[in-house]
Amino acid sequence: MIGLILLGTCGLILLGMATSRVGLLAVLIGAGTALVPVGFVVGAFLWIDRWEPEPTRLLLAAFLWGACGATISALLINDSARAVGDLLLGPSGGDFLSSVVSAPLVEETAKALFPLALMLRRRHEFDGVVDGIVYAGVTAAGFAFTENIFYFGQGFAQAGFGNATSGVVAVFILRGVLSPFAHPLFTAMTGIGLGLAAGSSRAAVRFFAPLLGFLLAIGLHVLWNAAATLGGGLDFLDVYFLIMVPIFAGMIWLVVWQRRREQRIVVDQLPAMAEAGWIAPSEVALLASMAGRRWWLGRVRHRAGEEAARAVAGYQTAVTELAFVRHRMHNGTCGGDSDQRHAELLATLHQARAAAVNAPGALGISNNRQPRRRPGRPR
Repeated sequence: MIGLILLGTCGLILLGMATSRVGLLAVLIGAGTALVPVGFVVGAFLWIDRWEPEPTRLLLAAFLWGACGATISALLINDSARAVGDLLLGPSGGDFLSSVVSAPLVEETAKALFPLALMLRRRHEFDGVVDGIVYAGVTAAGFAFTENIFYFGQGFAQAGFGNATSGVVAVFILRGVLSPFAHPLFTAMTGIGLGLAAGSSRAAVRFFAPLLGFLLAIGLHVLWNAAATLGGGLDFLDVYFLIMVPIFAGMIWLVVWQRRREQRIVVDQLPAMAEAGWIAPSEVALLASMAGRRWWLGRVRHRAGEEAARAVAGYQTAVTELAFVRHRMHNGTCGGDSDQRHAELLATLHQARAAAVNAPGALGISNNRQPRRRPGRPR
């Protein structure tokens, strides 16, 4: 609650600052325009996260931290850096110091704080690289949303809606069409490092992976800002197409590969869970793929309604979370409270299954089916 109050206060301060700079109408138009790219970006990260959807409250907290907490921290420090640069190096020196030195370091640090804190304090919600990318990306999407409000509002204040070379339209083409994933791409480097650390039992990996990911995030941000600030149009296009686009393509490949890895983890754990009676043997094939899960939910929704479909969706998520925990226990990366966490998730699975059983038509099994013995050590 205190955190939400603080973030809300930061949001009000940002609203006041933006209004004082470009006017309330420009802020409202900027906010409406900024909703377009942020909706697409957040939707992409939610799609990535379909195997084990993260809690909505944590994703919302990540977005709010990026949109309010990280943004106001970066804004205050970057403005200070610009003032110091103007004082020491002249007007052009202030812009250089702020955009090429201060902004990448401060903004990536501020955005990284949420996924880092989550990994340290809510370790059970941080399973690996995909979770790192999702939390870092959603945080950065929040940051970009607020930043876009400023830029779109400024474009409107200067030239109205404009055209392809000025005003809101020009800014939207640059930030909403060509580079909506810029901030998420930078911060995803930190998320990948945190994810690698979370999935490893080696001390060196757990220390150096987040550090290298963070440094790479800063490096990409410096390169992007330097190309936009110091270089000409051709220099920026070279950086965009020769560096950023290939890295973005590599990120897509990594996400696809990690999603397939997550599927294999679930598939490997399902037989033992069925043997224990936690899931029905007839459900193994349906739980082993996203296509099977979607088909199951579609049939339940058509036959029994939305409430029954939600019950089955909760059951599917509980199965996935338990499978991941059992996998981490096998690899020794689950932490000292692994047995307790396993027991809690098993209880959650039983509750989710009971809810699905009680929803008519959700599960075609007897309500009296009881879980049998617990299998041996997770494999």
